[in-house]
Amino acid sequence: MDRLDLGGMFMLGLLGTGHCIGMCGPLIFAFPGRTGKFMPHVWYHLGRVTTYTALGGIMGGLGQMLAGAATGGGAGSLGGGALVMGVLWLVAAAFLMLFGLTRLSVMREPGWLAALSPERIPGFKRALHGATQDQHTAGFYFLGILLGFLPCGLSYGALAQALGTANAAQGTLLVLAFSVGTVPGLVLLGTGASAIFSRYRRQSDILSGVVMILMALKMGHKAMKMLL
Repeated sequence: MDRLDLGGMFMLGLLGTGHCIGMCGPLIFAFPGRTGKFMPHVWYHLGRVTTYTALGGIMGGLGQMLAGAATGGGAGSLGGGALVMGVLWLVAAAFLMLFGLTRLSVMREPGWLAALSPERIPGFKRALHGATQDQHTAGFYFLGILLGFLPCGLSYGALAQALGTANAAQGTLLVLAFSVGTVPGLVLLGTGASAIFSRYRRQSDILSGVVMILMALKMGHKAMKMLL
């Protein structure tokens, strides 16, 4: 991982602002926006960033566990470790390419994204209802944590990149950069800037899709060099 990777992930979040406003905008208006205060927005987005970052670490750690299992036998297993890393990068590249193409409207967003909704988790709706009734900042932080699990092609693309790192720390940093990039546009929601982002949502989707495809090509190239 290098600064280019971190910068690319930040730009993915930033360029996806139009998509974020379209998907998350109603939630912003319904929850922190109803208070008319600034700090609930800060706590809400801090909760989202917490969820995304934690998931990035988990995905990177999962990749690390798989790669570590392949190299557990010592020097003789180094080839197996390289194979696992190459496969992980290919899988991550495939998901990035898929989500990038959906942003460009080349193909439809997979139906299984909706099946991953956290509403299927027992107790999620009850916890969400409790958070929405809490007018204190802690409630908005918890609400952001919960809603950070909602299905989103952009965030899944970032998590695919984290998986491909096969490193928990790197996965954490990459998704942190992405999630921070999503914050400015959503914080500005309700201002004149949000109207601009909404007006150019299609252009935003195209730009974020191109970034995801370029990331996929880069990761796929690395994978092929490792496997061949």
